[in-house]
Amino acid sequence: MKMIKALNLDKIGMTASTACAIHCALLPFVLTLLPLWGLDFLADPATEISMILLSLILGAWSLGKSYRKVHHRVFPIIILVLGFACIVIGHFSGISILEPVLIPAGGFAIAFAHFLNLKLARSCTH
Repeated sequence: MKMIKALNLDKIGMTASTACAIHCALLPFVLTLLPLWGLDFLADPATEISMILLSLILGAWSLGKSYRKVHHRVFPIIILVLGFACIVIGHFSGISILEPVLIPAGGFAIAFAHFLNLKLARSCTH
């Protein structure tokens, strides 16, 4: 039963991280259209920070738990940390040319970390 919960957290984490990456990649293109569709809240910095925090919490909890109790492999955690590093650098570096590249790349890296964690957890015989 505990393995099922860990796998579901990885699926939720992959979904949240992918949604964040897509949101960050597409936002510059549809920014002017959002108010027309009633979706201007998606461009709000609070929404972006909330998505990042949700991904951080899910990632740390899910990958940390799987590392400690299931597969003991550090590689997914390294990918997770690199993904969040990309997002932080993209958001807070002040270099606007980096933002549309690093933030979606970081989101997809986090989703990949969850995917890898899910595969490692499923392949364990514990």
